[in-house]
Amino acid sequence: MPDSGPLGPTPHPQRPTPRADLPESPAAARPPASDFLAALHPPVAVHAPPPLPAAPSGRTSEDTPSALRRVLRGPTGPGTSAVFPVRGGLPLPHPAPPVSTPPTEGQAVPGLYHHPIPEPDPVRVEEVSRRIKRWAEDEVQLYPEEWEGQFDGFSVGRYMVGCHPDAPTVDHLMLATRLMVAENALDDCYCEDHGGSPVGLGGRLLLAHTAIDHFHTTAEYTPAWEESLTSDAPRRAYRSAMDYFVGAATPSQADRYRHDMSRLHLGYLAEAAWAETDHVPQVWEYLAMRQFNNFRPCPTITDTIGGYELPADLHARPDMQRVIALAGNATTIVNDLYSYTKELNSPGRHLNLPVVIAEREQLSDRDAYLKAIDVHNELMHAFEAAAADLARACPVPTVLRFLRGVAAWVDGNHDWHRTNTYRYTLPDFW
Repeated sequence: MPDSGPLGPTPHPQRPTPRADLPESPAAARPPASDFLAALHPPVAVHAPPPLPAAPSGRTSEDTPSALRRVLRGPTGPGTSAVFPVRGGLPLPHPAPPVSTPPTEGQAVPGLYHHPIPEPDPVRVEEVSRRIKRWAEDEVQLYPEEWEGQFDGFSVGRYMVGCHPDAPTVDHLMLATRLMVAENALDDCYCEDHGGSPVGLGGRLLLAHTAIDHFHTTAEYTPAWEESLTSDAPRRAYRSAMDYFVGAATPSQADRYRHDMSRLHLGYLAEAAWAETDHVPQVWEYLAMRQFNNFRPCPTITDTIGGYELPADLHARPDMQRVIALAGNATTIVNDLYSYTKELNSPGRHLNLPVVIAEREQLSDRDAYLKAIDVHNELMHAFEAAAADLARACPVPTVLRFLRGVAAWVDGNHDWHRTNTYRYTLPDFW
């Protein structure tokens, strides 16, 4: 664990040095938005499954993609048209999945709008996996021995390498990996599987939050606060991961992350309040909660992990905030869909989008799950359209690179959920 004094941590060795921001090109030299859209994702070799059935009545499935549909995605080449049915015009729900073909192990949720990624670099995956386990065991004493299998099964090395393909070094990848593991440790220990409870959650979250947003007080009370940062695994992990991150990030990037973690903790509190009162929210209320209790802190550090900075004024643009929010919302519904079976088999009632839709809209479990797929797909199309609009309106190099980074995170997040069969199995709805 790194040493720390009253005013903050001492520097860690071997931290990545942030690179100078990319220079802004003259307007005439900036790539047009169409070039950005075409170059955003290289083609990925995939095997095309059988085409999806015709769209049900009331839906359309057009063959000609619009420019917006190619914004952040769109592998090209033989077979990809069958993998990703495209449509022009406004975002439309995806056709219903086939009812006769059950999903196989590691298969994507049928009908889910997504894009494949290249296989994550196995050398980087192995090295990140080795380093994060050493950090968890030696630096922060994150888990007892009996939880080791669960830690290994999380496959966080593959997760982070797949989500950050532009990270210049493994050191940069480790910044994201430590934060991801710390966030999940707090979720498990405070909210979920390993002793979590909604009772008293607000107090625990507030004190843990001081590990990333330091408490500034008098000399008399500072030592007690510092001692508290070692009192449980989530606080030890938060403190260490944030110390590493601050050592590599700019002040504005670090403050951005703190803000996003405040959003996350607010979402945890809303869900906990509903659990304490046994309240099932309306679908829109649940989705509002999920805009806060979601993956947003992860893709918004993509510039730090890439070794550059999206300036604060560009990050704060309303159209950029919409892109980031939609990306976080879509990726979180991915988690709802892939973890659905796992949560049903866990003690107590877990709120997720299919469960809320089933109860509030009086649908069968299967129909509610399929409607949740439609919600995800509409969010994904809205994300891609918003990113295309922003790329066209503000073709600054750092903006375009940041959009590519967020898109890569969205794709990598899905790929990790799809391939992590240790944690997830799909329901038998096909």
